[in-house]
Amino acid sequence: MSEDVVFQPTVSLAWAERLVRASTVSAVERGVRIAAVVVDSSGAVVTAARMDGANAVAMQLAEDKAFTAAAFGAATDSWSRPTEPGGADWGLSLAVSGRIVVVAGGLPLVADGRVVGALGVSGAAPSVDRSCSEDAIRAEPGAFHPIGSAEV
Repeated sequence: MSEDVVFQPTVSLAWAERLVRASTVSAVERGVRIAAVVVDSSGAVVTAARMDGANAVAMQLAEDKAFTAAAFGAATDSWSRPTEPGGADWGLSLAVSGRIVVVAGGLPLVADGRVVGALGVSGAAPSVDRSCSEDAIRAEPGAFHPIGSAEV
């Protein structure tokens, strides 16, 4: 194979569907209604779902959280402090036509040390969105995210 061709590992549809389902199960257990989106490493949607009764903007925010986590390989809320006024990355949330989201709920998916996609959850308080994302990733034996890492 040519050195000019690069193969990029990515999240499968089956894995993405299980993550979305696990996110909604966590939301039901918490008594909230959410949207969940899984994107591949380029930020393109693999699968998505919005629970009945989830707020109208939940889907777009979930997609943008997933996009942000995949783009930077970090939890979306790890960007909260650096993007505050006066912070080193102030204004970052305006990049890419405003798609960069710096509140909790987006987590990268890592396999064999490489970002292969991301999961974004929105519809509840940001801390609950993150908990639903974490629950889904923990429920999936193939998924990995260094959940303990808080800083970029």
